[in-house]
Amino acid sequence: MRVLVVDDEPLARMRIEDVLAHIDGAQIVGTAANGIEAVEQIRSLKPDLVFLDVQMPGKTGVEVVREIGPDAMPATIFVTAFDQFAVQAFDVAAVDYLVKPFDDERLEAAFERARSRLALEGLGQLREQLLSVLQSPTAAPGPADSRSSGPPEQYLQRLAVESRGKVQSIPVEQIDYIVQSGPYAELHSNGRRHLIREAMQTLEDRLDPQKFMRVHRSMIVRLDLVEALHRGTGGDYEVQLKGGARVKVSRSRREALERWLGVSK
Repeated sequence: MRVLVVDDEPLARMRIEDVLAHIDGAQIVGTAANGIEAVEQIRSLKPDLVFLDVQMPGKTGVEVVREIGPDAMPATIFVTAFDQFAVQAFDVAAVDYLVKPFDDERLEAAFERARSRLALEGLGQLREQLLSVLQSPTAAPGPADSRSSGPPEQYLQRLAVESRGKVQSIPVEQIDYIVQSGPYAELHSNGRRHLIREAMQTLEDRLDPQKFMRVHRSMIVRLDLVEALHRGTGGDYEVQLKGGARVKVSRSRREALERWLGVSK
């Protein structure tokens, strides 16, 4: 099977390539770093299978599929950090989907499922399923949708985390706060920590601003847990959450938090 790998994160592309390199019958014919490159590569290389990231600059994974069209789209394995995308559309439209962070065994299983389904059903049946989903009004939105004009159901309801080969879905109302940890986001929920490979900006855009606020470039808090705003030495601020946790507040975001708390100037 001739495979194209599409992901805007170089390490994510390398990870998929490394695993596929050890699978018999997998031939990597190209890679793409964004949606625009993906469209070009799909049209020129005509791969049998595409590992397609959902959240990308330029064009989202869904927009790539729409531009190529279901009649010309190869078999697709979607890669996403958000499990609601999967349950809304991709489990039906795609051969399979991977939820970041995923382990090698899960990726191998997705490839084998693609190989089996193509052998049994053929690409025509998969394309018919893809067309039916793209024509559905409930097709998953891309991150470019406006958070101010979109309906509330477009915001994240759950986040998928993977640990020891098992995927767990965490409702966002159970998340206390989120901390940036290098290329990962660290979710703090009920005294436990979970890592997902997602940018803070993407999470800020996809979380309901009535429920979550980014109080620092590396920190997002759930607003109903905010108890107090403390000023420390040197003019630094911290927000205290129910349960006792304290997180930093940047000066540029302090005013927005004060408005939410109803602090008068």
